[in-house]
Amino acid sequence: MDDKQFDELLESIRDMGCHMRGEVVAGARVQEFPEPDVKAIRKRTGLSQTRFAYLIGVKPKTLQNWEQHRVRPAGPARVLLKIVEANPNALSVLHDG
Repeated sequence: MDDKQFDELLESIRDMGCHMRGEVVAGARVQEFPEPDVKAIRKRTGLSQTRFAYLIGVKPKTLQNWEQHRVRPAGPARVLLKIVEANPNALSVLHDG
């Protein structure tokens, strides 16, 4: 690693520290993604916690933690919740089968 690369790496680490402290970092792009309201999404489907959890492939305890905001869904789970939020009947294929 040459001096220029090291300096760029060090600057990016400093920028990350500023960002984590809530300070504005020049040139940084921050995109906010709203947290899904898991409980509201599930209720719109009319499914119980146990059935909803089963259909989206998580344990009921995980779903309860999401609904009570103790843990946040991430990755594929967030995408699936977004799909179900947009179309509550999306799980009906699995539910009826």
